[in-house]
Amino acid sequence: MKNLLTICVLFIANLTFAQHKEIIKTDKAPVPIAPYSQAIKSNGFVFVAGQIGLDPATRKLVEGGFEAETVRIMENIKAILEAADLKLSDVVNTTIYIKDINNFAKVNEIYGKYFTGDFPARTTIGVANLPGGANIEIAVVAAVSHQTRRK
Repeated sequence: MKNLLTICVLFIANLTFAQHKEIIKTDKAPVPIAPYSQAIKSNGFVFVAGQIGLDPATRKLVEGGFEAETVRIMENIKAILEAADLKLSDVVNTTIYIKDINNFAKVNEIYGKYFTGDFPARTTIGVANLPGGANIEIAVVAAVSHQTRRK
């Protein structure tokens, strides 16, 4: 009987844990242009969808090229994290997709203004094309602290 009770408790705990999913959205970042969410909070993490340099108000790619797009992306990510009661310092992983790998140094320069210590793990991938004619796309995963989980 004790083993059956243990199995039931573990099953219920696992079911509850595995099904917890919260959609994160904010007007301070672009509304998705396809069937996806800006971010999902689940099981202690926030998964921010890949962001391109869209202006939240116009939903159009910002003018000014690679650097302007990168800054806009980081501001959009920051806004989405704030909607989840998180900060950039909570980011544990970043994936960057860039059309021109020669812009790698520029990415580091701009990225370094947003992440200044205890840097997240990061992968940078050169790609042939990105949605909307973008030059760069960035996705992040942030860890939710125990204080934030209690809300």
